[in-house]
Amino acid sequence: MPGPQRDIRVKEVADLDAVDRQIIAILSRDGRTTNADLAASLGVAPSTAHTRMRSLVDRGIITGFHASVDHQRLGRGLQAMIGVALRPGARHDSIVAFADEVRKLPQVVQLFFVGGVDDFMVHIAVADASEVREFVVEHLSAQQSVATTRTSIVFEYHRNAVAASFR
Repeated sequence: MPGPQRDIRVKEVADLDAVDRQIIAILSRDGRTTNADLAASLGVAPSTAHTRMRSLVDRGIITGFHASVDHQRLGRGLQAMIGVALRPGARHDSIVAFADEVRKLPQVVQLFFVGGVDDFMVHIAVADASEVREFVVEHLSAQQSVATTRTSIVFEYHRNAVAASFR
């Protein structure tokens, strides 16, 4: 007798041709590329470039256009990655509550729910080391659900693209 049915939800992989892939590459480098420049780079008519780009948006492949922010110029030049492990117990509720609380904090650049030793990786940008300490003590360690934190200072990073949020 076969095992129980499992509800597996797999997102369909997008069917992309070479032009779609070029559009994605160009807009990943510079989301402010004009339609005229996009068309010229692709060697197609502006109406074709617009239609193809609009199709990528409508199909949910391009999910937004983002600004790259220089945190140093905003007085938040120190960045850190903080690994957070939650206490065992009502895991689902604590995971949801933690994510909802932390993603609202202005110091948070990115929040990752991960597998492995940590449950979350929190990427923050602050002014100095005392603000890293304050963030960990006041916003992470103070939460009942948090068991441990591990902080790593970011010396330098390179970003190839902006990843879409997981839904």
